[in-house]
Amino acid sequence: MEYKPPFSINDNIINLLAKISELVGQVSVLHKDSISLKLRRENRIKKIHSSLAIEHNSLSLEQVTAVISGKRILGAPQEIKEVQNAYEAYEIMLSLNPLDIEDLLKAHKLMMNSLVKENGIFRSGSVGVFEGEKLIHAALRQIMYLN
Repeated sequence: MEYKPPFSINDNIINLLAKISELVGQVSVLHKDSISLKLRRENRIKKIHSSLAIEHNSLSLEQVTAVISGKRILGAPQEIKEVQNAYEAYEIMLSLNPLDIEDLLKAHKLMMNSLVKENGIFRSGSVGVFEGEKLIHAALRQIMYLN
């Protein structure tokens, strides 16, 4: 048994299909960049929010979006600065060489700007991670030897 559609293909249908295809192509071309840019921006904001949440930044996704959009929000100034710094660092990320120490320090300087004194340089002392009063991890200053 062969399927027979309830219509017959004629010149009018072929012309309409061609016109529809042309219009779909125009819409795709006209809106491709704006859709792509919007998705990239949304993904970047989600990455920043998630990365900072791991570090205990309590700002919501909506607050992070507002900060990146230049709006004022209620929140801890340090957490707002973390969002601003992360956004700046993400803006230049693709231009950085992940194997270059100077680029690593440049990214660190952007991420830690106005948050720690020693931003963009190797730390000069040891640091610790505490749970209340209890030291749970000590990171000792190490001298790096480069060949």
